[in-house]
Amino acid sequence: MTSSIAVEVLPHTSASLLKDIIEPARTALLLIDVQVDFVSPEGVIGMAGVDMSSITSAIDKMETLRAAAKAQGATVAFLRVVTREETDSDALKNLYEWRGRPGQHAICRADEPGSDYFRLFPEEGDIDVEKALFDGFFGTDLEEQLRARGIDTLLVAGVTTDCCVDQTARSAFHRNFNVVVVSDACAAYEELLHFGGLLALEKNCALLADTEAVLATWGDAPDRD
Repeated sequence: MTSSIAVEVLPHTSASLLKDIIEPARTALLLIDVQVDFVSPEGVIGMAGVDMSSITSAIDKMETLRAAAKAQGATVAFLRVVTREETDSDALKNLYEWRGRPGQHAICRADEPGSDYFRLFPEEGDIDVEKALFDGFFGTDLEEQLRARGIDTLLVAGVTTDCCVDQTARSAFHRNFNVVVVSDACAAYEELLHFGGLLALEKNCALLADTEAVLATWGDAPDRD
């Protein structure tokens, strides 16, 4: 589905400002929940008939960002949801029960293909973190791993903009990380949730940038047609 909201309306940060913010030695690229159940046509969401075109476009941008981060020596961190019946919270199960969808919270189950990464996979030297819910910091050692590498700035990309991207970005800000959300390297299943999520993050705790600005900052800007 083609977006009817022009990306230009978003308050993006310029490449000239980014240059002072995303110095590669202090920056980590977070790639959030690029997993079969969330982004693959064969996953739970795709099999339900959800339009995945915006997700596919965002993954294309994530691949470009990952290559640029590697070339610049920036840290790359993968986050993924891995759920288990014994760690499903009562609040989560109650929420789905009250919505009339009991059991539908059981997604990205451990040891099932749906929890696997899709198209983008951790490489040697990358951070790889499993989380039980939305916030990549809650109940994980993500902060400790980032601090150990001298990271104070995060480029955030992934799915979905309104859920795990949002909650991880907010949590990072509360932990005193500088946060830059890469708008075209994030996606949601509904256009309004994507743009609303980005606007809320920019208003409260993050800068917005697009992939082109990041590449320009790191000296690898793509040619325009």
